[in-house]
Amino acid sequence: MPPDLEGLARALSERLPGSVSREQRVADLTTYRVGGPISVVARVVDEASLVAVADALRRTPAPVLVLGRGSNLLVADRGFPGLGIVLAGTFEDVEIDLTAGVVRAGGAVPLPVLARRAAAAGLGGLEFLVGIPGSVGGAVRMNAGGHGRETGDVLVQASVFDLRGDAEALALVRVPADLDLSYRHSNLGPTEVVTRAELRGNADDPAACTARVNEIVRWRREHQPGGSNAGSVFRNPPGDSAGRLIDVAGLKGFAVGGAVVSEKHANFFQAGPDATAGDIHRLILEIRKRVAAATGVCLELEVQMIGFDPDTEHDPGMRT
Repeated sequence: MPPDLEGLARALSERLPGSVSREQRVADLTTYRVGGPISVVARVVDEASLVAVADALRRTPAPVLVLGRGSNLLVADRGFPGLGIVLAGTFEDVEIDLTAGVVRAGGAVPLPVLARRAAAAGLGGLEFLVGIPGSVGGAVRMNAGGHGRETGDVLVQASVFDLRGDAEALALVRVPADLDLSYRHSNLGPTEVVTRAELRGNADDPAACTARVNEIVRWRREHQPGGSNAGSVFRNPPGDSAGRLIDVAGLKGFAVGGAVVSEKHANFFQAGPDATAGDIHRLILEIRKRVAAATGVCLELEVQMIGFDPDTEHDPGMRT
């Protein structure tokens, strides 16, 4: 039986007035800026809002997609027939505790914002986060990383709210050992929302921290493209890089419709003004096929695919 999305939207609108939208373009919520509509989108600003969402889902089950900043996400042109969750409000708060050497941040905080604020306060060790265009919650979920470091290297603990949990056990605090962190992986399920995280840094000179942040930004601008993309499309194989393999296969600049492999970094696929999600999807499949033929390596996806063939997407959410 298909989910009762009309009923879900009504229930959420009663509990979260002004915070629920219907048939919202996912292009407005992701960095690829393509894709079809999400049936229902709820903007949640605090834990009470999440409790309301969990209650509505118990009564009217539906697939769930936690959007974050949409920087590692490709949704099909047909859209997502379920509930999209966008964090805001108190989930955008940042607290820097120099005495304890930690920063406590909401799940919606952009990683570049966190890195810059920590650096300005003299909390070092978090500068690498400035080069990751996602959110704190997304970084925990994907164990995001760059410049030789990963989120798990600095994570103290994360608060996780399970939309499928019992009313008495919706929110849990998890330490890295609970999350089964590995390369671009955690064990968080699709209905588990990272609401907050505590990250460990080290006291340092603010000017030195800021200089390191600026150097990472400079390096990123020199080596990675801007525009409409979702960062790295494929995971790096052990001991190698996906970008190098795509490059040696002669695929920089290769295009399908309005989607093209970046000339600057081959593991970044750009969406042009007329691109569709289908163009990017077909480009991904073609690049994977050609790299396998040229190198013998089958590249694994890093970008999350929603609404495509099951062989090329991650499970988008709760089953009904």
